[in-house]
Amino acid sequence: MAELMRNHTTMRVGGPAEQYIEPNSEEDLIAGACEALRSGRQVFLLGNGSNVIVRDGGFAGAVFSTTSALSGILIDMDENTLRAGAGATLSSAARSAAKAGLTGLEELSGIPGTVGGAVLMNAGAYDRDISGCVNKVRVYDLVDEKYIMFTNEACQFAYRTSIFKISAPRYLILDAEFSLAADEPEAISERMEDFTRRRNERQPVEWPSSGSFFKRPPGDFAARLIDEAGLKGYSVGGAQISPKHAGFIVNTGGATAADVLSLAEAVQARVHERFGVNLEPEPVIIGDA
Repeated sequence: MAELMRNHTTMRVGGPAEQYIEPNSEEDLIAGACEALRSGRQVFLLGNGSNVIVRDGGFAGAVFSTTSALSGILIDMDENTLRAGAGATLSSAARSAAKAGLTGLEELSGIPGTVGGAVLMNAGAYDRDISGCVNKVRVYDLVDEKYIMFTNEACQFAYRTSIFKISAPRYLILDAEFSLAADEPEAISERMEDFTRRRNERQPVEWPSSGSFFKRPPGDFAARLIDEAGLKGYSVGGAQISPKHAGFIVNTGGATAADVLSLAEAVQARVHERFGVNLEPEPVIIGDA
């Protein structure tokens, strides 16, 4: 049954997916995704939708949500590791680690995405990328139809990418193991609260967005260039460059995906004209216009 993807993305835009499926188990998720690919259909694996823009025409294929099937979190205090399902949120993984007295996820705790999405794009915040603490990633190869365990090196992490993003949707991330370190739970919680406070003060968390919209250009910051180009507060329809933080495109109410993408293109053109820099969008953009 068609499902509006604006209900499943943090930017709150997006047309209907031909089919939206939320399996309740790892086995059902794998079986459904394999069957869809075998039949020649497009497949998209969705976590929290925090780094995804679905165009207004929707997605002519099957969208599989991982949030119900892959939400478990396991902690091994003997090894100081945490294993989290791809559908678990980063915030829940970080809170579980803090409660157990394991440090290493505090900077990432405010990223509004799932573990699978964060691993796929090598998400980062406050000068820390998730690749810095990933030990191994368990996946299902939807092409060869087999389980694979990827080491950190095999993940081919780079700035905001990995082998999983490059090869999507071949590898269905099932869970990731993080190597952490012991610390006092109170100290960890205090650091998490500090990062949360800083995020709330500096970022437009009160508006729907997909997080930082543009990747950081070499040796600079997208927000600085956008601000210097005089684009803070610039709008197209219901999409706006946040007056609070120029690195964010926010939905001020009723924005369409076309509004968001038109605004992004205008920003790219202005920044290139002023500074000769090509800004690259960070979100995955799918679907038909």
